[in-house]
Amino acid sequence: MTKAELVALVADKAGLTKKDSEKAVKATFEAITEALVKGEKVQVVGFGSFEAKRRAARTAINPMTGAKVEVKETRVPKFAAGKALKDAVK
Repeated sequence: MTKAELVALVADKAGLTKKDSEKAVKATFEAITEALVKGEKVQVVGFGSFEAKRRAARTAINPMTGAKVEVKETRVPKFAAGKALKDAVK
């Protein structure tokens, strides 16, 4: 599903115009992103939780050349599905 398809589906289910639905979807994604940037955890009960986790520094190998490359520590977004979402997908 693309973002445009999601906007159309939200508009249909919520009885909104596509323009209002697009604003709502965009605002939701922006709010989640801003919270993760601040280091906060976002929990949506019944759906799941978003969290920024640290990925430790490591030595990787370039598969083309075989050369070792040092990869710096970084933060990456993680999503953990909630029980209701897991049960619905089964």
